[in-house]
Amino acid sequence: MEIGFTTAAYVVAAVLFIQSLGGLSGQESAKRAVWYGIVGMALAVLATLIGPGAGNWYVTLAMLVIGGSAGWYVAQRVQMTEMPQLVAAMHSLVGLAAVFIGYNAHIEAADVAGLDAAGRAGLTGFAALLAHKTPVELSILRVELFLGVFIGAVTFTGSVIAYGKLAGKVDGKAKKLPGGHVLNAGAALGSLLLLLVYLNSGSVLALIGMTLLAFFIGYHLIMGIGGADMPVVVSMLNSYSGWAAAAIGFSLSNDLLIVVGALVGSSGAILSYIMCKAMNRSFISVILGGFGGTSGPAMEVTGEQIAIDAEGVAAALNDADSVIIIPGYGMAVAQAQQSVSELTRKLRAKGKNVRFAIHPVAGRLPGHMNVLLAEAKVPYDIVLEMDEINEDFPETDVAIVIGSNDIVNPAAQEDPNSPIAGMPVLECWKAKQVFVSKRGQGTGYSGIENPLFYKDNTRMFYGDAKKSLDALLPMID
Repeated sequence: MEIGFTTAAYVVAAVLFIQSLGGLSGQESAKRAVWYGIVGMALAVLATLIGPGAGNWYVTLAMLVIGGSAGWYVAQRVQMTEMPQLVAAMHSLVGLAAVFIGYNAHIEAADVAGLDAAGRAGLTGFAALLAHKTPVELSILRVELFLGVFIGAVTFTGSVIAYGKLAGKVDGKAKKLPGGHVLNAGAALGSLLLLLVYLNSGSVLALIGMTLLAFFIGYHLIMGIGGADMPVVVSMLNSYSGWAAAAIGFSLSNDLLIVVGALVGSSGAILSYIMCKAMNRSFISVILGGFGGTSGPAMEVTGEQIAIDAEGVAAALNDADSVIIIPGYGMAVAQAQQSVSELTRKLRAKGKNVRFAIHPVAGRLPGHMNVLLAEAKVPYDIVLEMDEINEDFPETDVAIVIGSNDIVNPAAQEDPNSPIAGMPVLECWKAKQVFVSKRGQGTGYSGIENPLFYKDNTRMFYGDAKKSLDALLPMID
């Protein structure tokens, strides 16, 4: 009965997870999709708790209370601007969990191997599964376990470094140790050799050695990626965490963990591929941590940044017929989405054509800007992707850039030595007038100079985005 219920519950949970992923593809269906995921996870946890091999109830319930309370606390405190680093932190926990589960499976397998036939007869749960495995199946288990620990360890340290870069605790520039890719390749080859040792001997020293090498690979891979590419990194780490979960699912013979891990791993990889195309990056170079640097001296930017005040921006907006707003991470930092929404409402009430241009890697997390605008009740139908709106800039009267740098940087097209050379960008400089809302004259998170700020039709609207827009709103008549 327990096995039948658990299997049925896992099937239903898997369907709910698939529905959840499918629903996240659209803003209008996203809220329903989140609930699919919540219900699916609750059902999966319940089925696991009452399924075969369940036990240690006091420890289990204590962990549920502690974990649930911690999750609730974090969810209440974390701001939307901190979501990218929160996601990276969650990925690190998934990776670390895979490492712990892998080691626990190794210890359990060693204990079972030391039992006689009578001792094996009374085993339950995972230990019972191990007791009935043939030598070939145990060898396969070692490979699955080894891979799960390897991917989990890479995910853990990689996610910790990603968190540090996103939170500003680690330098966002691409950095590698002397030897670069040779070190990564050597560590990977060493891990492969240790797999052969572990497969033949089951030595825990081989497992520990591989774990240390995998920790280094995760650290060095992400350190070698520049800050401008962190949205892709978050997506890649999401994929890694999924594959780690799937590998551990094979080790534990847990069908739902295999399905969910495969869903997360494949969807993260597909998203990473889509984002790489949007940034004109090689998917292989992303996996190897080999992008984010320059190939020569960057083009010199000449001219000066010309400032404008709120009155000047308001006059241009009042005269304009068409306006395109380009949000970026600076809007999230200033929490200016509500002010942007109110500006949009006032302009549309005057009969102006107002739309939003969203770059695939705007912000520091895929879909970051879409979530902020949806939170501020901006209509979905005026929020357009880059490919849908890029050709409209030459016929646009005013383009307003709010806290963006790389995604509107013409150096991507004009400077072959730029770190973002070849990356498709929003060509806002083709609009008749461009206003850039920016705190100061710095180069921003990625440290890349932007020639847009020096163009003849660009004016810099300096100051905190929310305060600047709030000062502007009363002047829109």
